[in-house]
Amino acid sequence: MEKKTTLTEKQSELSELEKFDKLAEQSDLDAYVKLNEQGESRDHKAPIVLDAFFRIHDFLVSHASMPIRRQLMDEINWDDRLIAIKGGRGVGKTDFMLTRIKEIETEWRNTPEPVPEKGKRRPRKSIHDIRPCLYANINDFYFTTNSLVDFVGAFVRKGGTHIFLDQLFKYPNWSRELKRCYYKFPDLHIVFCATPVMPIDEDNNDLKDIVKTYNLRGFSFREYLNLQTGLRFRSYTLEEIIQRHSSLSREICERVRPLDYFNAYLHHGYYPSYLGSNSFEAELLKTMNSQLEVDVLMIKQIDVACLHKLRKLLYILMSDAPCALNVSNLSEEIGLSRATVMNYIKYLKDSRLINLLYPEDKNFPMKPTKVYMHNPNLAQMIFTREMEPIDLYETYFYTAIHGSHKVNATERSAMFIVDNNYYFDVHDKPTMRDTIRPTAVAELELGRGNQIPLWLLGFLY
Repeated sequence: MEKKTTLTEKQSELSELEKFDKLAEQSDLDAYVKLNEQGESRDHKAPIVLDAFFRIHDFLVSHASMPIRRQLMDEINWDDRLIAIKGGRGVGKTDFMLTRIKEIETEWRNTPEPVPEKGKRRPRKSIHDIRPCLYANINDFYFTTNSLVDFVGAFVRKGGTHIFLDQLFKYPNWSRELKRCYYKFPDLHIVFCATPVMPIDEDNNDLKDIVKTYNLRGFSFREYLNLQTGLRFRSYTLEEIIQRHSSLSREICERVRPLDYFNAYLHHGYYPSYLGSNSFEAELLKTMNSQLEVDVLMIKQIDVACLHKLRKLLYILMSDAPCALNVSNLSEEIGLSRATVMNYIKYLKDSRLINLLYPEDKNFPMKPTKVYMHNPNLAQMIFTREMEPIDLYETYFYTAIHGSHKVNATERSAMFIVDNNYYFDVHDKPTMRDTIRPTAVAELELGRGNQIPLWLLGFLY
């Protein structure tokens, strides 16, 4: 006869978890690990079979393809033990992780085992005997009744050193479980994908002191150009571009004509997912709906009945962007309070569907000066109007700059101010007379004076 769990036992388990977290916050790691070991027999229901996960892992890793090396791969400190790869849908987070796994496994295979004190150097055992890496999608039904900590523990006991977790937000209390894994397995490296709306750093008390977060963006124009041409152009800093844009653009144009590729990038080049899709618009539409239905509704725990209003809000913004924000009109048109409209706008920004341009030293919940779509590909997903080229160029400028720099509106006549230092304008065509401030010009191949080719700002990463 199955034993029923009493209320007292449930309260005891709860108090033990609270004690567990308190010890972690006090950095009493010895006691923290000891408490984990004491609870292992209670948490561990049965031996975990990893073979099925390794079969999926092997298939995905063998078929993973990242046609160009993303710059972020070399910017991450892979020695960190808990790493979050944060990025919007469609930018290639899963392929990014699988590519990193390939690198680790290749290095592992090519490194001979240590030479014993007496004896000859031995070749490495098969990757199927000792598994240093494991990719696991937490969307698997297995995790509906099994503990993530037990699963990770089984992998570690098999010799695993690096685990990569996808769709982690679908696991209840995921941040607490990660925290337990971090302290319980001190030799394990954990990498996980994070959607932009997941609380990670300062917004997450479980992880804020132990996780390192990196942002994976869509393809830059440089990455897209490298992919299309097979060339290997490097990135430049904003200061390099401002000071040396004439010579830099000349060096690049001696090898390729960037403007021949620029319009295609504006249409479909930001998202790596366009590579394997017969219909880029259909693929991007699915991505946008997933951002609304999963990243916003599910993670922010919004009633599904509000989905229609959220979609309507996005459609209105898409129809006008870049545009000023009239919260009162939006509130009346959608049938929501002003406060709710502002919250929904913040969610759309967090999910990387839109960008908000604020005056200097202003931020949410203040009203932004302008609303932009997050990137030029999204900006062209509205089919009821033909977007003005200058609006598209402004959107590209914002997307190219804001990932690594602070971009604000300015009260002066300039369109943008970057890092509270550089005033910028954006023009579609070059002028015969030089401009008085840095000006990003769309239909300009070679830089001259203060007129900088707009495409060159896509070389910032």
